[in-house]
Amino acid sequence: MNQTERRYFLIKELLEEQPEYRKMRIPQDTTGQKRLLRSLMNVRMPGTATQEFLAVQDAYLQEETAEKGIVDLEDLEPVQEGIYLWQGDITRLRCDAIVNAANSGMTGCYAPCHGCIDNCIHTFSGIQLRLACAELMEKQGHKEETGKAKITPGFNLPCRYVIHTVGPIVSGRLTDKHKELLASCYHSCMELAEENSLESIAFCCISTGEFHFPNDTAAQIAVRTVKEFMQKKSGIKKVIFNVFKDIDKQIYENLLM
Repeated sequence: MNQTERRYFLIKELLEEQPEYRKMRIPQDTTGQKRLLRSLMNVRMPGTATQEFLAVQDAYLQEETAEKGIVDLEDLEPVQEGIYLWQGDITRLRCDAIVNAANSGMTGCYAPCHGCIDNCIHTFSGIQLRLACAELMEKQGHKEETGKAKITPGFNLPCRYVIHTVGPIVSGRLTDKHKELLASCYHSCMELAEENSLESIAFCCISTGEFHFPNDTAAQIAVRTVKEFMQKKSGIKKVIFNVFKDIDKQIYENLLM
């Protein structure tokens, strides 16, 4: 199968799986098909799939990521010893683990084609990630607490693992509790990475998007918490601060360079 054939197969399978969508027309254009496929993956509830579906999906997603271009940590230059700053799509990074800014349900974003990092990571990892997260939550028996973290395989992402953490939501004024919880997110992720013998981890800007944590204060907390952890005897050798927006890039450059 080529990419067009894989995409059509996956769309057909997902439409057939969900009765309310079976009569939906499949767009003829590539952009429309990609959007429909992502939407169907986004709304799909956690569950198993056939080996044929997974094989086709995995081949499709890995080719899509290859076309976007994989960014290898080994090709990046540190801005300080063991500290890196990189702007771009975190799903392109090849390192031991990337951090996902999750919600308390921990099974991803169900809004079709939403622009949050949670949606993006689940989309390009594949449907296995949502199931893995759901199994963790079922075993835990309750929603994930703010400031804690969980680890799953990266599946079809270039990274080996995804570490999911729930950041604080700032709905009014910023409080000391918000700051403590955000620091706990970074510390929990670092701790979990070390427990799993990982040497590199890439952090997104936790809580600064949909959760409205002020970008500059969030960056200060991130840098301080990571550096304090690395100053201890830590097996984590490399930390990437991954930014997407220009404003965050400027903030981190001011802090690190």
